[in-house]
Amino acid sequence: MTYLMPSTFQPDISPIADNLALSAVVALLPLLTVFLTLGVLRWKAHWAGLTAVAVAVVVASLFFGMPLHLAVLSATEGAAFGLYPIMWIVFTAIVLYQVTVRSGHFEDLRATFHLISDDPRIQAIIIAFCFGGLLEALAGFGAPVAITGVMLMAVGFSPLRAAAIVLLANTAPVAFGAIGTPIITAGALTKIPYTEIGAYVGHQTPIIAVFVPLLLVLMADGRRGVREVWPLAVVVGVTFAVAQWFSATYLSVELTDIIASLAGLAAAVLFLRVWQPSGREAALESLAVERERDRILVAAGPAGAGVRSDHSEPEGEAVLAAEHDHALSLTELDARARSLTPRRIATALFPYLLVIAVFAVAKLVPAVKDWLASTDVKIAWPGLAGEVLTHAGQVSKSATYTFPWLSSPGTMLLICSIITALVLGVGFGGWFKEVVATAVKMRFAFLTVACVLALAYVMNLSGQTITIGTWIAGAGAFFAYLSPILGWIGTAVTGSDTSANALFATLQQTAGKTAGIDPTLLVAANTSGGVVGKMISPQNLTIAATAVGLLGRESDIFRKVVPWSIGLLVAMCLLVGLQSSVLAWMLP
Repeated sequence: MTYLMPSTFQPDISPIADNLALSAVVALLPLLTVFLTLGVLRWKAHWAGLTAVAVAVVVASLFFGMPLHLAVLSATEGAAFGLYPIMWIVFTAIVLYQVTVRSGHFEDLRATFHLISDDPRIQAIIIAFCFGGLLEALAGFGAPVAITGVMLMAVGFSPLRAAAIVLLANTAPVAFGAIGTPIITAGALTKIPYTEIGAYVGHQTPIIAVFVPLLLVLMADGRRGVREVWPLAVVVGVTFAVAQWFSATYLSVELTDIIASLAGLAAAVLFLRVWQPSGREAALESLAVERERDRILVAAGPAGAGVRSDHSEPEGEAVLAAEHDHALSLTELDARARSLTPRRIATALFPYLLVIAVFAVAKLVPAVKDWLASTDVKIAWPGLAGEVLTHAGQVSKSATYTFPWLSSPGTMLLICSIITALVLGVGFGGWFKEVVATAVKMRFAFLTVACVLALAYVMNLSGQTITIGTWIAGAGAFFAYLSPILGWIGTAVTGSDTSANALFATLQQTAGKTAGIDPTLLVAANTSGGVVGKMISPQNLTIAATAVGLLGRESDIFRKVVPWSIGLLVAMCLLVGLQSSVLAWMLP
């Protein structure tokens, strides 16, 4: 007797007893697994990810009727996407950073920021918010967290605090990150002009951006820091927000974050010419005490670092080595800053100016952008392509894997790292050593992100994601207050606002039409909700932990940032809900 597998699988919106609510609750089990294992049980991120993928496959097969082999193949495609292009971008960004460290010019970059301000709380705003926003605008996909996390640690922050600060800072710029990719993706899926969606987002995320620098200061130095540094935080936050609003509404969605980040940085530099904060010494002393306490905890091993596996030896060594590599006393830093010449400053900034130039050409020159896109290779995933339908009965395009070998931001960052190595005297041999060392250091990060994207693909292709979304959309007119939650969930799971829009943008549009709510508002809300979910995604947590040498302590970072993520989500839900009614005048 021969068993014939069904030729295609079409997800059912209510597969369990024809009950949408019950089906949605079961579909949430993989996400609950992530939050439980990371936030409560304090597992390592790659074990949490592997467990969640297993749960998603079981739910897909047993409850949603997806053939087991299709569920497993969905996971393999998602894992491939997680490794390339996502982790390829992060990997090459860290290689670029490591090359600058190897060249010896990183300390000049640190001294350059020191010239702007020697107050660590202000440096947190400049590096994590302004410089990080610029990196998010150009590359996205975790690169800002990877680079600015180490930079903050180098200016005196403990690894755990540095990771938390950069994750919080990486919120407001996310919607327009990677040259507006999340918004462009939403426009392509919904057929709403992406410039219109961008304008709506530009009337939402700037409200969050106003307060982010102030929250960074609160996280960096508590209420004392807020009392002493709030004028600069307000100036930078308002400047960034106004620039983001103006560019998104009137200039360019693609350039929005570049303009906003540079405007915020310029505002900081100009404001510091006429105003200086008090309390710098007390802040430095507090950071030094915390650094020493963290050093002791890390050196203590398992007792201080939570659950460990036998093969995770580099945690403490990575932190201690990183601190040693960038250790400069304040006296030495002051001396270095005073000795800087325009040539040395330009050399220190060269890698990042090169990144800006390369990405500007690749993303903003139509002929180059189109040529790069034409090199992408489309691969029908073996055994999966053509076998999975969408809820509407159409062949799922998600089963076709795109291999952007040349157009990927990671490839551009790789080219930048090679050029940087040659220009700064590291050479090809030194560059290759950094590639190998970074690959070894990130081996568990690769596994974690592969698992997270495997989870996303299984949930999406099996229908779990659309079931959750449809259930939430059943709230009717009140759905406007809930719509950002979908973007928050999507980004928390995938680590990408682009992926969250790929999952839910069309659903938001349909829900808006059904409930009589402006569909563009809800699609924008999906994007805006996603920006505050990125800080708690396992992918970003792992990137941050890897960058600062705390791989294996993602659960500690998670517990530090999750209250901020939930608080900002509540604020965004209230804003969008009110914009659907009494604050409709705010919208373009």
